[in-house]
Parts: sequence; C-alpha cells; structure tokens
Amino acid sequence: MPDTSSEKSYADGKILKHVTDGVGVITFNNPDKRNAMSLEMWEGFGGALTALRDDETVRVVILRGAGGQAFVSGADISQFEKTRHNAAASEEYAKRSAAQRALLADFPKPTIACIEGFCLGGGMQIAMLADIRLAAHGSQFGIPAARLGIAYGYDGLKHLVSLVGPSWARLLMYTGMRIESAEALRIGLVERLFPIDELWGETMTIAQAISENAPLAIKAAKITIAQVLKDESQRDMDAIKAIGHACMDSADFREGRQAFMEKRKPKFQGK
Repeated sequence: MPDTSSEKSYADGKILKHVTDGVGVITFNNPDKRNAMSLEMWEGFGGALTALRDDETVRVVILRGAGGQAFVSGADISQFEKTRHNAAASEEYAKRSAAQRALLADFPKPTIACIEGFCLGGGMQIAMLADIRLAAHGSQFGIPAARLGIAYGYDGLKHLVSLVGPSWARLLMYTGMRIESAEALRIGLVERLFPIDELWGETMTIAQAISENAPLAIKAAKITIAQVLKDESQRDMDAIKAIGHACMDSADFREGRQAFMEKRKPKFQGK
C-alpha cells in the first residue's frame, strides 16, 4: 500500500495525493459510492495533477481507487439533479470536468491507471487517458451512457475507438454492456492483468522502473507517440526533432554511456 507520509487531500478528502521515491499517486477516495466522481472531485483531481506536474521530484504518476471495489464507477449520479438536470447545466458540468481531464491528456510525465474493480463511464475516460492501464483479474469495464440517456463526449469516444476499434466501441456504447478483465485485455483496453493481491506491487514495480530511466528519453517517447497518433497533417515534426536533440545533448546521455562502459546502474537527473 502507498506510504501516506507526504499525503495531501483535495475535495474534502475524496482525492488524495502523495509522492514516494519519484512516484506520485492520486487516489480516488469515495469508496462509499465506489469512487463515483462529483464535480468537486473532478476539480480536486485537477489540483492534484497540477501539483504533481509541477513537482520536479515526480517522474511518473499512478491513478488508483480506494476501497478495493472500484477504480472509478462513473459520475456521482446523485448530483445530476443539481449539476446536469438540463442541457445548460450539463454543458457547464462538461466544461468544468473536461478542463480537469485535459490536464491528464496533456500531462508531461508517464501516467498509469491501476484498476481494481469497476471502471465505468467517467472512470473509463480517466483510464483511457492514462498512458498505461494495469488491471486486477475480475475488474469490470463499461460505459452505461445509453442506459442513462446521456451522450458520451467526443474525446472519450475518440480514445475508446483508438484503443479498441470502432466495432467494439459501437458494441460497448450501443448496449451499455460491461466486459470482464480478460476481455478488456483481449481487445486492447488494458495492457496487463494481475491477481488482485499482486496488482499494487506489480504497478509499483513498473512505475519504479520508469522513474529510474532517463526522464528526457521518456519525454521524447511520449511526445513522439502522441504525434504518431495524430493525422499526418497535424503532426509537429519540429517538436519531435527538438526533444531528440535535447536528449543527445543531455548530461543524462553522457551518464548513460558512462554507466554502460563502467557496468553500473545509471543515475539520471533529467538534464
């Protein structure tokens, strides 16, 4: 379990943030509602992301749910009468929550979704925006928008189609069905599955491996992959070239070469 010595809370304790050895962790902490997201939680999530983005000691961020039953089970429907009761209110809710998801979409450091239990609706949006999705056996995934009578946003569907393809996106969206973890792995929605009692340890192992690698090289990979996913006419090849040059001119590249020659573990500084 995470060390809570450096923990900070947002949204009345329903969003938790802490940092350990270069790994930042954000916990969705609303277990009584299976971590369903209120508007306050969305904005607290954005605050936690901003703090970890600006923390130079953080090299990778893990997203997880509290309580063992859910990553995020979707939006807090009990708020809908106040925040999404008509088109105008729903547009305001969408605008404010989308601003927080944009922080995750544009996050400059690697992100990992550590998924145990239900990952539904808005939880799927969060998970799909992470760079890597790791899940426990028995987790369930779905988007029940059609059962609630609401439209799932363009950005969420864009990411769903990019991960599982248009046919699976249609099946999931038209039926509102849930799929089990094994099916999620098979169709490309998650990258790895682990037994429940091994999920956190395996997630930390992967996060620590990332945190020990050269930050500029990882940034180069993240930037380049993001550009590959764009239409060719929209790609910023200058950005790819610039980060490549930054890597080659970096002290970390010199350290990597030296460590290889000396047969020791490199100590990268991100410079």
